[in-house]
Amino acid sequence: MMSLCSTLAMGLSNSVLSEEDLQCSICLDVFTDPVTTPCGHNFCMVCLKECWDSSSLCQCPDCKEEFSKRPEMHVNAFISAMAAQFKKSFQVESNSTADLLLSKMVLCDSCTENKQEALRSCLDCGVSYCHPHLLPHSTTAKLRKHKLIDPVENLEDYICQKHERPLELFCRDDQKYVCQFCTEGDHITHTTVPIETEIKEKKTELREMQANVQIMIKERMNKIYELKNSVELNQKTTEKEKADSMEVFSSLVRCIERSQAELLQVLEEKQEAAERQAEEFIKELQQEITELKRRDTELEQLSHTEDHIHLLQMYPSLCSPPHTKDWTDITINTHLSVETLRRALSQLQETLREEMEELGETELKRIQQFAVDVTLDPDTAHPDLFLSDNGKQVTYGDIRQNLPDNPERFDHSLSVLGKEGFSSGRFYYEVQVRRKTKWVLGVAGNTSKRKGDIIISPEDGYWTVCQRKKNEYEALESPCVSLSLKQAPQKVGVFVDYEEGLVSFYDIEARSHIYSFTGQSFTEKLYPLFTPCLSTGGKNTAPLIICPVNDVRS
Repeated sequence: MMSLCSTLAMGLSNSVLSEEDLQCSICLDVFTDPVTTPCGHNFCMVCLKECWDSSSLCQCPDCKEEFSKRPEMHVNAFISAMAAQFKKSFQVESNSTADLLLSKMVLCDSCTENKQEALRSCLDCGVSYCHPHLLPHSTTAKLRKHKLIDPVENLEDYICQKHERPLELFCRDDQKYVCQFCTEGDHITHTTVPIETEIKEKKTELREMQANVQIMIKERMNKIYELKNSVELNQKTTEKEKADSMEVFSSLVRCIERSQAELLQVLEEKQEAAERQAEEFIKELQQEITELKRRDTELEQLSHTEDHIHLLQMYPSLCSPPHTKDWTDITINTHLSVETLRRALSQLQETLREEMEELGETELKRIQQFAVDVTLDPDTAHPDLFLSDNGKQVTYGDIRQNLPDNPERFDHSLSVLGKEGFSSGRFYYEVQVRRKTKWVLGVAGNTSKRKGDIIISPEDGYWTVCQRKKNEYEALESPCVSLSLKQAPQKVGVFVDYEEGLVSFYDIEARSHIYSFTGQSFTEKLYPLFTPCLSTGGKNTAPLIICPVNDVRS
């Protein structure tokens, strides 16, 4: 009975099976003794062993999953059978190609019957010879001088049609084969070399081209691996962000449901209180009704008595009104007071604020992983700005420096850019603004205006927020957007997602979001922008300081 692996391998031989499906991502060749890691990826046994031997970590070369102990690998019989079948199919195809080439063999022109395969072609004779007929060319002195080549069908293409001589030379000016007589005529002034020399150089160039092509293939295979790995990492990040988002929204929903339940409880308690009050009022009214009915009966009897002395005796006690309550303005409060609803909403708002603070802290932790090392670029700094030796601080100075007016330097705006530009991905950095009363922070495009008056807006290649004066903050949009901050930021975080078209600002100490430019279309490099602004009257003299990024709890 045929084995399962053999049956599957035979079935696969008739399916659409490419080399890439059976390719080891380490050696980029069809599997040899394939093994499978615990995480489900496949490699050649030797490739995986060499990979693990050359590293201190035992991890999957594809998904980077680490193994505490090196797994014991065994050849995967199923994949091995598929790889063997693929190699066999490839070999059959190669053999078919070779058979096709053999069917086009060159036959000897001198044989009269049962023509033999030609061994060589003679350019001087213009004839192809088998081994017996070629012998005179090795024994006769005159024939030994003839030019012999590997047998070819189109022998006339190797002979000059004008001079009927072998094409032994190559004209580099006309890029064509020529004979010796051609170099004495039409090609007398041209550069010619022996065909062997030209072929040798061309083969060298071909080998170089092939090497370059192979490098390009490997680069693209590596890029495929990189992209696949990137997709897998993004998938893991997306799953985590989805889980975090679900947790946040679930928490918010729980807060709203809890507030709703508390409000309903208050309403029910008010209803119960109203019912109790109504029962007490009804009981009291029933008692008064009983007393009034008794008084009514007494008055009825007294009004019909014939005993005048009795009437006069009883009248004083009955003429005074009975002791009852004035019920005119007494009501039951059956509606929800505005104050009750306001208190419930206020409590919900406070709870949501606490949740938003926790969300801000989570968001900061997430974006801080994209922190980059930013250094100020002195070639862009306005002449009135002074940079620290380490390129991390910028201060406005009263003395203008004599600096070259290069195209990238600001000459009116008191600004300086970071050295590092970014044209893809995400990046994040933090700037201390403590003790400053005016500043501008953000990013600028590579081609944004540097000379003269500058309009700072996204349309002009600037995405920034600023402090105008004490407790006045703005996002420099078109028009500007006033920002309401609970406290003055001491340290500002700037985050950019290039592909997402996002520039966001954060108050690090408050762990809160300040503002975001969204839906932008970036097409050029973006550079961090720092503007410390003027210092007058001893105010706003503190520097802007690029800070190392720490955990928000530190």
